[in-house]
Amino acid sequence: MTDIPAPMPPNPAPRCHALMPCAGTGSRAGTTEPKQYEPVAGQPMVLHTLAAFQLVRRIERCLVVVAPGDGFLSDDDPHIQLARVGGSTRAASVFNGLQALLDTGADARDWVLVHDAARCLITPAQIDALIDACEGDPVGGLLALKLPDTLKTEARGRVAATVDRSDKWLAQTPQMFRVGALQAALAAQASNGFAGVTDEASAMELAGQRPLLVPGSAQNFKVTYPEDFALAEAILRSRA
Repeated sequence: MTDIPAPMPPNPAPRCHALMPCAGTGSRAGTTEPKQYEPVAGQPMVLHTLAAFQLVRRIERCLVVVAPGDGFLSDDDPHIQLARVGGSTRAASVFNGLQALLDTGADARDWVLVHDAARCLITPAQIDALIDACEGDPVGGLLALKLPDTLKTEARGRVAATVDRSDKWLAQTPQMFRVGALQAALAAQASNGFAGVTDEASAMELAGQRPLLVPGSAQNFKVTYPEDFALAEAILRSRA
């Protein structure tokens, strides 16, 4: 069993790759196994996520970054490519996954769409909308949602102030950037343990870039807490 997949054939035109960090433990979810492997609507959550990307024709391949020794997903599945190079943080897993892409034939000019395995409600239409918006952009961008609720700051358990929400967005995934540019942005933060890198867009921001905001969907939420599983299940079953 190898740590990275087989090389891809060369291709001069920029391609789109999906990269899915899948090495986390999901401690807030209250599950005995990593939350991405918990069953939702009849199958492990990560398989719902992968299925959406597999329906997008412009995605060349989907690379799933798992922890070394993680045997939940099979190397024999032709629709899944695994890189057993997961790190101790999400940013480290993405950084290692980008290197795995480059090591197996991706070009630095190619696009990579990084997506949370636990956002299992993503749809092919939303992925296509992100590609449409970003493929001609010099930086790239991310799906995001305009903040719908009133935002408060807190001091000692009480409201300290109400914050203007007119320019506030909730970041989602996928987040789409050039492979080389994102790798360089993360490499610049590696020496400090990726402190301050909360997502790929934040790494690009630290590198002086201004990613594009592409309207997403409220249903594209990250399954994080125990009550999120029931909501995700209800939505998936309603779609079926």
